[in-house]
Amino acid sequence: MELVKNIFFNTDKLTSNTKVKISYTGKFFQDDSEEVKIHYGFGNNWENLSELSMRKTDLGFQIEIELLDSDTFRFCLKNEKDEWDNNNGENYIFAIEHPDTSLVVVEEAPIARPHRLRKSYLLSKKIRLAIYKIIISIPKLISGNYKRKEKRADI
Repeated sequence: MELVKNIFFNTDKLTSNTKVKISYTGKFFQDDSEEVKIHYGFGNNWENLSELSMRKTDLGFQIEIELLDSDTFRFCLKNEKDEWDNNNGENYIFAIEHPDTSLVVVEEAPIARPHRLRKSYLLSKKIRLAIYKIIISIPKLISGNYKRKEKRADI
């Protein structure tokens, strides 16, 4: 998605508490700058201000940033010569959307202790298995088709 000329995001919209990949193909990329840093913050007052180096690729300078829970994402860029690309003094400012959680149901079910199988349940399972084996074995014994499998010694 291209929101401003030479600024691309890997998503259609910026959403709070998600990661976004930013690609920059502006004047620093076109002038073959070796290093570009992104100077960014959130909200009107540039809260949580950070500055990170972007990775140079064939497709431009790129970086992945975690978007915080704020209304806006603001940034500008500078190269190794301390030249700034700040969108002609306006900075790059993008709205951050907040996912609609009104339909999300959160169930709180604290478990005091994990469920354990009762001993009587385990005993009944063992009894059922024993009865099943007896029922399967009786017809074989009566018909005389009951033979033990002999182990063969293959050499």
